[in-house]
Amino acid sequence: MKRLKKIPKFKDEDAERDFWSKADSTEYIDWSRAQKLVLPNFRLTLRTISLRLPESMIAELKLLANQRDVPYQSLLKVFLAERIKQERAGRSDEGSLSRRRTG
Repeated sequence: MKRLKKIPKFKDEDAERDFWSKADSTEYIDWSRAQKLVLPNFRLTLRTISLRLPESMIAELKLLANQRDVPYQSLLKVFLAERIKQERAGRSDEGSLSRRRTG
């Protein structure tokens, strides 16, 4: 078994994220000894953003949300998550702006 490197201490989550995005985790962790972990109360780290949308789009979103009896912000997150999943799977509409390359 090879000797593992010591995981450094990080000043914050951003520093840790940056480190692991570049590091080979197999140099620091023996994954053969990993165990499955269930985190039933796990909550994602959320970041507040400011997003400017046309009032008519917000009105339509609120109408859809009301029909589903959910908050419109929650419905928007569902819509975004579904679209991201489609994009990552390569199943988006060919004519959509999100698939066009800008020069």
